[in-house]
Formats: sequence, structure tokens, C-alpha cells
Amino acid sequence: MVVGTREVEVFENSRARLGAIAYRLLGSASDAEDAVQDTFVRWHAADHELVETPEAWLTKVLTNICLNQLTSARARREAYVGQWLPEPIFAGDRMFGPADTVEQRESVSIAMLTLMERLSAKERAVYVLREAFGYAHSEIAEILDLTEANCYQIYRRAKQHMADDRTRMEVDETAARKVVEEFLAAALSGNTDSLVRLLTEDVISAGDGGGVVFSLPQPLSGAVRVARFLRRLLEPTSDKWAMIGGRADMFAAVVNGVPALVIVVGDRIVGVITLEVTTDGIAAVHTQGNPAKLERATRYWAASEHAVPLRENW
Repeated sequence: MVVGTREVEVFENSRARLGAIAYRLLGSASDAEDAVQDTFVRWHAADHELVETPEAWLTKVLTNICLNQLTSARARREAYVGQWLPEPIFAGDRMFGPADTVEQRESVSIAMLTLMERLSAKERAVYVLREAFGYAHSEIAEILDLTEANCYQIYRRAKQHMADDRTRMEVDETAARKVVEEFLAAALSGNTDSLVRLLTEDVISAGDGGGVVFSLPQPLSGAVRVARFLRRLLEPTSDKWAMIGGRADMFAAVVNGVPALVIVVGDRIVGVITLEVTTDGIAAVHTQGNPAKLERATRYWAASEHAVPLRENW
């Protein structure tokens, strides 16, 4: 089957939406890109005269590809060295997807993507399509070959698993920079108490080094323990410079919808620390240092403008 200009245009008009769905389902931008490409291959081979609604057809195919990928991905994550965290994406990356509602913005946060790991594959698909993309239960049932009643039951279970009574703060670039400036100043002050004051009592810190760079094997919890760890992590030493390949510049940014400290050596991002900010303080600190998971972020960073660093030659 030859794909004509119109069919290519139809797919390209859906590419960003498909990528955003796949990223939320898989937690990996690279895996999401593969799923979108696999969807195009199947679109290429389809009999387009039999496709009544291309958007629905593409969404169904993509979602089922992602469900299959999730099964193998979870097996890989069981053998993953250290903690597994989602791949970070900057605000403005088309994979970020819709951000018109609180639910849409929260669905792409590192905290929520990590929480989704506890859902079954179908629960995750129903939750993402409903919460982040506003699909009706009847549409989701068609995509997943379920009854509408079953789809609604799955959604209710997923909502219960994802229940979180924290009130998160909405941030723009200006607010994010202020949060990150305060966080970095406290972390580098040498005074643990100043950092503790920014954290919630039950704050959690988790890091992903992929077995390539240092990260904690298990999450830390509690304001004092997390503050002490962050102080040591961000204390400038020759050992750290050797590990990351030189002195670094530090920037504030919005990553996965939350304030983030971006650590850059030359033109390469070597670390992203996202701060889950609630009305009670910073409730979670996620550190991504796995080089394989920073490749897309580095490409985006190199192609975009950004403000002056908060700290140079760290």
C-alpha cells in the first residue's frame, strides 16, 4: 500500500498527540518515539478506505503498541540497576502534550509518572486517556476493546491507586526560577536547617543513575535525611567534577511541569533535579543522572534559548 500525501499529512497532524500519549504511557521519550514510528508503519500498511476516523484508528493502534511495550519494559525495569525514574522533558517539548488543565499538567510530572508504575497496563491506559486527553469512556472502551462499564470500573480503580491529597503549586518560568534559586542557595549554604525549612516533613528523594553514575539504591524520606543528602550531593568537590566531566553551570527551568535545576557541562546536560512543590513545601526531589535518559533533554537544550545560569563553574 502506497501512502499518499494526504495520508502522510493526516499522520503528521496526529504525531504530537500520539507522542504525548505514548510518553505518559511509557515514561520514556525514546520508547514513545519508537511507538509512534511503529504506528506510522502500520498506518502505511493499512487500507485507508476502510478507516472511517483516522484519529481514532491511530490512537487505538498506538495505545495497543504501548500496552505491549509496557509488558516488556516492566520486565527490564525489574533488572534495572538502582531506581528507575521517567525520562525528563522540558516545557515546550512537543511530547509534553496538552497543558490546559491541572490534570493534564500533573499527568506529565515525574511524581505522577512514577506513581503510574503501580497501575496495570490497562489501568494506566484508561487513566491517561481520560485524565490527560479527555477521552470519553465510550471512546476508551472502543480503543481498548472493553465494555463501557468495564472501562469505568478500571478508571475508578486507577483513580484510587493514584489518589494524592497534596495541593501542588502552579509554576511558570519566573516562579520556577525563584523556587530553584532558593533551593540552590539553601543547598549550598552549608546550613542544613535552611534546606530543611524548604522541605515537607515527609519529603522523598529518589535518583536514577542507570548503573552508570552514582545514585542512591533506594529512595530517602524525611526532611533532615533528605537535606543532608542534598547538601552532600551539591557540595562542589573535585570528585564530582571528575565524575561529570568538568565544572558545570546550573540553570533553572521547568521540566515535566515543575521547577528543575539543570546541570550542564559544556553543551551536555549531566543532571536534572526536579522539585515537586506543594503548598506545604517541596514534597519530592527527583534526580535524573542516567546519560541515556538525558540525550533528548540535551538536544532540546542545545536548540533552545535559556536564561543566564544561577551558578557558573560549580
